[in-house]
Amino acid sequence: MASVFKALSDPTRREVLSLLKDGPLSAGEISDRFDFSKPTMSQHLSVLKEAGLVLAKKDGKRVIYHLQISVLEDALLGFAEQFGIGADALAAGRAKPEGAGS
Repeated sequence: MASVFKALSDPTRREVLSLLKDGPLSAGEISDRFDFSKPTMSQHLSVLKEAGLVLAKKDGKRVIYHLQISVLEDALLGFAEQFGIGADALAAGRAKPEGAGS
């Protein structure tokens, strides 16, 4: 879980995940949307891959990245459970701070 939250701590990596929620993209397509060098973007993608948040598949000379939403969901649910927030409350959007009214 720690590696997931470390990966999510960077706004660029969160933006990459946001791009991938609409479907798989090649490393080049992702890189083209940012003003970073290819090595910098490669490092961001490596962190996401190591955390399990993306899956990289070779397609000829290209590498295609896919969002692994289940890994994100598992980390968020695990984190919530540490604070006594149940999965049912999160799924229903009913989680409220302690002492909050209806």
